[in-house]
Amino acid sequence: MAVQEARQGGADPAAHEGGCTCGDCPHGAREGHRRAVAAFLVKRDEYATGQGLPAAVAHSASASRQWVSEELAQAAEAVAERGRAEGAAWLARLRQRTAVVVWAGVVVLLLVQALTAIGAGWTSARTAGLLSAVLVAGALTAASWFHRARGGALAPVIGEDNRLSTSRAVAGSWVLFLAFAVLVLVGRLAAASGHRERDALIDGLELARGAGVVTVLAVVCGIAVLVRRVVGLRVQGQRLQKVRAHRPRAADLLTDDSGRGSFADIQYVVINGVALAFAAVRLAHRPDQLPDLPWGLAVVVLVSAGTYLAGKYAEGGRPVILSVVRAREAGDLDAPIRTGDDIEIRGTGFVPAGAQGADRLARMVVRVGAVNVHVPLVPVVGGFDNPTDDLLTVPVPAEVEPGRVDVQVVTAAGVETNRYTVDITE
Repeated sequence: MAVQEARQGGADPAAHEGGCTCGDCPHGAREGHRRAVAAFLVKRDEYATGQGLPAAVAHSASASRQWVSEELAQAAEAVAERGRAEGAAWLARLRQRTAVVVWAGVVVLLLVQALTAIGAGWTSARTAGLLSAVLVAGALTAASWFHRARGGALAPVIGEDNRLSTSRAVAGSWVLFLAFAVLVLVGRLAAASGHRERDALIDGLELARGAGVVTVLAVVCGIAVLVRRVVGLRVQGQRLQKVRAHRPRAADLLTDDSGRGSFADIQYVVINGVALAFAAVRLAHRPDQLPDLPWGLAVVVLVSAGTYLAGKYAEGGRPVILSVVRAREAGDLDAPIRTGDDIEIRGTGFVPAGAQGADRLARMVVRVGAVNVHVPLVPVVGGFDNPTDDLLTVPVPAEVEPGRVDVQVVTAAGVETNRYTVDITE
């Protein structure tokens, strides 16, 4: 691609190695997004300090605010477009990275087995474990090729909001571990020569020996399915606001949509990680049966799963308008709301989690009667003063007829608030 551009436009082929800004190669998409974000931040801070305003709008506060808002909205959309391109390129690269990590795990297992075999000798259980790891890694590599545009082997644990799903990741970890454990038993059974050894291996698959781990597997898989259903129903019922992310991140497993640490997610991942580590050690010591997870530890995992599910039921909420008042600056006289005045809409939940970006904020709309008013972006150094999660300021347009009208906010997630009635005078 770089050679072709060099032939057509005289571009330097080396530009694709460090400074490419085109959107059709992974490195270029990443660099282009980084530069677009930096340019937007500079522009936002300049407008926040009053720089860059044209003389035609500088004399009017409302005109300058509207002009700045439109300029920032267009710039933010360009940044968002770059972000989507970077996210798609990142997912395409993720297939190779996951394949490398999977096969690196196989190499680590081989090294651990080789080191622990010193003195004890190589056994059929070690061979079965290594072959099982190769089979699982091969299956994951093949699956990642079929999902190469969606993150490779991680595609099944990426949610509809383009974030890593904690419940799916935990369930997937248990499924892979149990598949590996069963393959180890299958390999030992194929290599067994005596009837007694084969009978002992078959007895190792009895439910009484693996009841704890089977119960945990059933619960975490059920939680993964149930959470998806719960989130979907709450979004459709406008009781939960979901905004799509540009790309999944590893931190999604431990945080909420806004990037803050989530207690429900953290405890679920930590406790299941500890239980998986215990089960792996038990399998290493007793490769002739399913890992017997003690019921005490299994109950701890079940309690953690219940806490995680309760957290999913409790999170979110519908945005609510609590009051609408006339915006007043210092020195203004007290007066009713008139056409052309600014109004302050006070409430909660106006900015959904994950919608703090300027491109999301620019999508917010306030319905004043039958007129849709886009919420203006008011920049300050380091962020935005309007809109915020609990306060919006919008002008009452001239198209609104005097009288009693309803005010309603539509958030970036498409969720509508309650209607609040105000009186508009002439």
